[in-house]
Amino acid sequence: MDFEFTGQVVEWRGPAPYIFIEIPADQSEDIKFAAKGLEYWGQVPVAVNVADREFTTALFPKDGRYLLPLKLAVRTPLDLEVGQLVDVALDVGRP
Repeated sequence: MDFEFTGQVVEWRGPAPYIFIEIPADQSEDIKFAAKGLEYWGQVPVAVNVADREFTTALFPKDGRYLLPLKLAVRTPLDLEVGQLVDVALDVGRP
């Protein structure tokens, strides 16, 4: 994977609550550079591995960093909760 980091599980309450993993600021800068030309509407397509669960999604930009959406299909079997730290491996782009 192109990027590996540990991020905190956070909740963002918009019109509906969403659960994300915060990507550290320094990694977000590197991802932004690697994603030039791949982003659409500020989002970056990625392939992700969290605890041996692989999935694809798109990163959301927020406050100068990226947030990684955590799908319910990943979150539930792993018992991931808000505040927890999670190890993530991530490839920019789609496989």
